[in-house]
Amino acid sequence: MPKNKTHSGAKKRFRVTGSGKIMRERANHVHKFHEKTPQHARRLANDVVVAKADEKKIKKLLGR
Repeated sequence: MPKNKTHSGAKKRFRVTGSGKIMRERANHVHKFHEKTPQHARRLANDVVVAKADEKKIKKLLGR
């Protein structure tokens, strides 16, 4: 049986922690920082846990 391939779009967007949680980056933390306050930009910098409803689908894309 052939190996499953990891979805290349998903591997760029999500990461799995040591405890198995799936993390994602917050939206709007890419460009146009001159329009955002420093406080807002700092808040967007932290990764967050993926919603429970999306977890199963993302794990499948990551081959887990």
